[in-house]
Amino acid sequence: MLDPDEITTNLKTKRIGKKVLVYHSTSSTSDVAAEYARSRENDGLVVFAEEQRAGRGRAGTKWDSGKGDSILCSIVLAGDPLPSHLLSLASAVAVAEAIGSVGTASHARIKWPNDILLNGRKVAGILLESRTDRQGSVCILGIGINCHQHPNSFSEELRPTATSLDIESRSTIDRVSLARRLLSCVDHWLEVARRDSDKVIEKWSKLSIQLGRRTTLIFNGVRFSGHCIGIDPEKGLILRLDAGGIRMFDAAHTTIAK
Repeated sequence: MLDPDEITTNLKTKRIGKKVLVYHSTSSTSDVAAEYARSRENDGLVVFAEEQRAGRGRAGTKWDSGKGDSILCSIVLAGDPLPSHLLSLASAVAVAEAIGSVGTASHARIKWPNDILLNGRKVAGILLESRTDRQGSVCILGIGINCHQHPNSFSEELRPTATSLDIESRSTIDRVSLARRLLSCVDHWLEVARRDSDKVIEKWSKLSIQLGRRTTLIFNGVRFSGHCIGIDPEKGLILRLDAGGIRMFDAAHTTIAK
């Protein structure tokens, strides 16, 4: 089981992980984090869980994981001056960088808007939720990283597209070290985003699996194909369409076609 004291030992962050909680089981770490977010003093608090009974991904999808198989956490970002679209890019860079530090055969790559891939298969996902109350807005950054799953851990439907760090590294990774590294990377890239958003975009571009490639996506139920030529932090993925012209697709209304 993850231990909060082990995670915070030698954790040198300015903001993220000042307080760390670990639950044996909960419905969703993001729901727990949202309760703590009622107090702005809990900015930077991180909630981990060994098991989620109702974990969720983007667009209401379910996030399945066995007990102790993953890094499942949510981070309270209270009163953050960063807009959600920039938070999303910085978070993706942070998670990819944290995973890239693990002894795997390939570097982690970003599949816009919220998936992290190893060898073309999904190893992690990010869910950024914004809430507003009488004190203003607060963001809950949810992160799930597959660690100890083996191929049979995944459903037949997911088996061709999902992977874990143990599968890719052919070893058993240390979740405590990964959790510590993750919090350091999130802390670092959120600070970079506040100082110079261009550096986040530059790093995201280097890690993107779509940039420079032909991409097919579905925007408001309509399929579009084209060459991905860039990312706009606010307006989304930029495609030079096969049908002609250049168009931007925001994350809220867009899904990358399989």
